[in-house]
Amino acid sequence: MKPLKSYLSGQSITQRVLRGSAISGVGYFLGQGIRLASNLILTRLLFPDAFGLMALVTMFVLGVVMMTDVGLTPSIMQSKRGDDPKFLNTAWSVKMLLHSFYFVIICLLAWPAAQFYDAPQLVQLMPAVGLSLLIGGLVSPNIEHATRHIRLGRVTMIDLTSQAASVAAMVIFALLTRSIWALVFGQFVAAGVKALLTRYYLKGPTTHFAWDRSAVHELIHFGKWITLSSACGFILSQGDKAVLGKYLSLEQLGVYNIGFFLASFPMALAENITGRTIIPVYRDSPPYESPQNFRTVRRMRMGLSAVVMAMIAVMVLCGPFIINLLYDSRYAGAGPIVALIACAQIPVVLGMTYPQAALAAGDSRSPSLLTMLRAGVQIAAFLTGAEMGGLTGAIVGQMLAGWVLHLFIIRLAVRHRVWDPLHDAIFAGIGLLLTFGGLSHLFMGG
Repeated sequence: MKPLKSYLSGQSITQRVLRGSAISGVGYFLGQGIRLASNLILTRLLFPDAFGLMALVTMFVLGVVMMTDVGLTPSIMQSKRGDDPKFLNTAWSVKMLLHSFYFVIICLLAWPAAQFYDAPQLVQLMPAVGLSLLIGGLVSPNIEHATRHIRLGRVTMIDLTSQAASVAAMVIFALLTRSIWALVFGQFVAAGVKALLTRYYLKGPTTHFAWDRSAVHELIHFGKWITLSSACGFILSQGDKAVLGKYLSLEQLGVYNIGFFLASFPMALAENITGRTIIPVYRDSPPYESPQNFRTVRRMRMGLSAVVMAMIAVMVLCGPFIINLLYDSRYAGAGPIVALIACAQIPVVLGMTYPQAALAAGDSRSPSLLTMLRAGVQIAAFLTGAEMGGLTGAIVGQMLAGWVLHLFIIRLAVRHRVWDPLHDAIFAGIGLLLTFGGLSHLFMGG
C-alpha cells in the first residue's frame, strides 16, 4: 500500500493524471448516484410531462450558453498566462458579462418558445432558470485554475456538495408542491452553493473585477473558434430534443429524456475525465516527442476507453431491464431508447481525446470545424432516420453517422501526430461486435 500511496501522491504528469482520473471517476459515480436517486424520487412525485417541459427549458438555456461560449475554461487550461491572477480575473469578468447577456436573451426567447412548442409555462420557467445563470456567473475562476493543474480533490467535492444540496432542495420542494418549480428551485440552490464554495473553500487568487486588454485579446482570439465549436456542440447534444419537442407530446418527450439520462452515463464519465485531465497530458507530454510519452498516453486512453465501453455494454444489453427495475410502467418505453442511444455513442468513444490534443497545441480552429461537420452530418442523419423509421430510425441514423465521422477525427489526430491506430482498431472491433449483438438482442428478442 505504501508504494501505491507514494505513487498516487507524486507530481509527475502520469501520477497527477492517474490521481485526477481516479478522483474524477469516483466523483462521477457518486454524482450520478445522487442524480439517479433524485431522478427515481422525482419521477414518483412529478408527472412525465414535467420532465418533458424541463427538457425544453434546458435545451433553450444550453442553446443560448453554447451559442455564445468563448471557451474560458480551455483558454485558462492551455494558456501560458493561466496562473496569472490578472488573467484569471479578466476571464472571470468576461464570464460575468456573458452570464448577464445570457439572462437577457433567455428572457427575450421565452414567449416565442412558448408559442412554438405550445407550452405556455415556458414564459415563466425560462427567465427563472436564466436567473440561476446570473448566480452561476459568480463562480470563482479558481476552479479552472485548480483544474489546469489537475488538483481535482476540492473541485470534485464542490461539485458533489452543490449537487447534493440541489437534489435535497428539489425533493423537499416537490414533496411540498408536486410542481415543476421544484426542478427550477434546485438549479438556484446548485448555482448559489457552488459560487460560495469556489470563493471560500477553494484556494487561489482573490476574485475581483479586472480588465487586462491583452488577456481579453488572447481569450477572444483563442475562443472565437470555441464559440463555433460550442454552437455546433449544442446541435449535437440538444438537436434531438429540439426536433422531438415539436413532434412528441410533453409526456413522450419526458420518457425519452429519462432514457437519454441513463444512456448518457458512460459518455458523461468520459467527458468528465477528459475535460479535466487530457489537455494537461497532451500539453506537458506530447506523444510525438518521445516513445515514452506515446506509451504513457496510450495507457491512459486504453484504460479510459475500456471503462467507458464496459459501461456502454451494460446499457446496450441491459437497458430495458434497468428501466423496468428502476421506474414504474409510465416509463417502460424508455428501455429500448437506452439501448439504442448507448449503441450510437460507441463510435464517439474511439476518438474522444483527439480534439483535446489539438486544443492543447493551441489549435482551436480544427476541433471547431470538426464539430461543425459532426453537427451537420448527425442532425441530417437524425432527420433522415426519423423520416424513414421514426424515433428508432433517427437514433440509428446518428449511430451510422458517428462511424463515418470517425474518419475525419482520425485525420485531425494524424495532423497533430497523436493518432493511435492500435487503440482505435481494438475498440472499433469491440464496438462493432457490441452494436450488432445489442441490436440483435433488441429487435430479435435475443
